[in-house]
Amino acid sequence: MSRRQRARIVRAVVFLFFINVASVILYLILHPRPSSHHRGALTLAPTPPFSSLKPWPSLPSFMPWLPPPKPRARSCEAFFGHGFSRRLDVLPIFPSASGWLRCHYSETLMSSVCEGGGIRMDPGRIEMSRGGEALKEVIGRTEDQELPKFGAGSFEIERDMPAGSKAVDEAFLEKYVPRGHVSMHTMRALLDSIRVVEPGKLECSLWIDEPTVLVTRFEYANLFHTVTDWYSAYVSSRITGLPNRPHLVFVDGHCKAPLEETWEALFSTVRYAKNFSGPVCFRHAIISPLGYETALFKGLTESINCQGTTANILREHPDDMRTARLSEFGEMLRASFGLHGDGMQTKPTTGHNVLFVRREDYLAHPRHSGKVESRLSNEQEVFDSISKWASHHSKCKINMVNGLFAHMQMKEQFQAIQEASVIIGAHGAGLTHLVSATPNTIVLEIISSFYRRPHFSLISQWKGLEYHIINLSGSHAEPDEVIAKLREIMRSLGC
Repeated sequence: MSRRQRARIVRAVVFLFFINVASVILYLILHPRPSSHHRGALTLAPTPPFSSLKPWPSLPSFMPWLPPPKPRARSCEAFFGHGFSRRLDVLPIFPSASGWLRCHYSETLMSSVCEGGGIRMDPGRIEMSRGGEALKEVIGRTEDQELPKFGAGSFEIERDMPAGSKAVDEAFLEKYVPRGHVSMHTMRALLDSIRVVEPGKLECSLWIDEPTVLVTRFEYANLFHTVTDWYSAYVSSRITGLPNRPHLVFVDGHCKAPLEETWEALFSTVRYAKNFSGPVCFRHAIISPLGYETALFKGLTESINCQGTTANILREHPDDMRTARLSEFGEMLRASFGLHGDGMQTKPTTGHNVLFVRREDYLAHPRHSGKVESRLSNEQEVFDSISKWASHHSKCKINMVNGLFAHMQMKEQFQAIQEASVIIGAHGAGLTHLVSATPNTIVLEIISSFYRRPHFSLISQWKGLEYHIINLSGSHAEPDEVIAKLREIMRSLGC
């Protein structure tokens, strides 16, 4: 190795060292460490250092989340990025106690991301099933058993205030954590359960020093709704300035589902609240809003006039009616499974992959029959016809990919999406994978007259993907019509 090469390596190592130091300093500035004068008496198990957390991957579409400039209400950044720009110091940091609580409110989404420290969770006071069981062990269990019911003191916070008083009152919840159309608002109920304990009285079986996101899921086995939960937890982590990927705790009693594989890839660790052996305390807990409160869900019932574009374009030409946040999130999902890059170099070197996202029977949750509702009654016929046409295409090599996602590992699903030039599918939750599609992907959705919903046209719009649609008069598609539309799309790709 030459002297010049050694000098370059030394400079690179020094540069990375200072970047890491700067990240830690920024985190400490944004999240001052509360007093912990009694910590030694309460910690029964050593806590790992922050270096045990997964680092954030490098994302081509990443745009800074901090410092948070206040975006214009109902702008794209307000919907998809740091719209949580109103900071509310509910319980400011005091040296006399370790407890603190603040919320970040979004006027556009009408929801809050809350965070705090010196917070105790007592799973014994939360009424719900244990969670994390194998699906076959809990067949028939009701949803009511799985969703949390918070008794008073399910969460406690150390504070120099009258013991037993509430951390937040009803007026605060009405204004900053409104129920909206959610009949059982578990985040609101969690905050309402927080009670004050005197300094030195916060007794726990375990202290967790590293940042931890608390999430409650509802439709946890459905990909669309799970993506809204992933996105909410990701946004919550970013706007609170976490220097590494946090731990995650499910505050629900759902059993294990295949989608949990992605939760585990996204975050440093994943646990269920009821799986702790006793009360657990957090130095820094982040309470994530419900997936129903994300733009991904709200866009189904209200107009969100945003167009997806690249981060490079936004850096050169800022435009608050355009967004690259969903592209950033899609890259985060792929990178969590080691699928890095902007996707341009991940397409096949010869020909094009045409991914047909299929709907198939599988057992989703304890109340599911294992049979899925057909959205395309002759799906197999359409797939076979397209495959036959593609195999005889003379100008380009077309690789038909059979997207049987229900029987594929999550990494395989993300890889199939990343490598696809064209994605075809009948309206169904599997198409939510479009959030991780690369910028040059083309979408063809086949929609039954019984399921005319805007989920995937909106995701395509917010991602900036070229989108085509075939509207059926029922649930039967003419293979020749689908092939004609696909032929037109392939021609635009030079085939």
